[in-house]
Amino acid sequence: MPSLGSIAATLLVAGLCGPALAPAAMAAELPAFRPGLWEFKRTVEGGRGPQTLANQKCTNPTEDMKKGRQSLAGVGCTFTPLTQSGSSYTFTADCLIQGVKRQSKSVITVASDSAYTVDVEAHQGGASTKEHLVARRIGDCPK
Repeated sequence: MPSLGSIAATLLVAGLCGPALAPAAMAAELPAFRPGLWEFKRTVEGGRGPQTLANQKCTNPTEDMKKGRQSLAGVGCTFTPLTQSGSSYTFTADCLIQGVKRQSKSVITVASDSAYTVDVEAHQGGASTKEHLVARRIGDCPK
């Protein structure tokens, strides 16, 4: 069973999003990103102070987002419909994993089909975390 920390990382790296910005917002589809070699830089605040992580991966971010959502739904998370306002996509996630409740709000801001950011605010008990991910496509995957 994944830890709550790994769930938060999965939510962020997969690029999942948070609740409607406006009551009139319509359900949206995940944004389409170009497959290739991507660089991910993530900063997590909460607990012991800011931590920064970076990695590169050959991936299709749109497919990763879909798989991440399915995986989290399988371990007890429910999501509000994805909504779009301009270049921002949002949703919330409510998870109950091993008896521990975690709520998060995520916002994906799309710069292009090769760059986006994700901001996640999560609450578990009395603790809160904020995560910021900067993702950009840096080229084609090595052959």
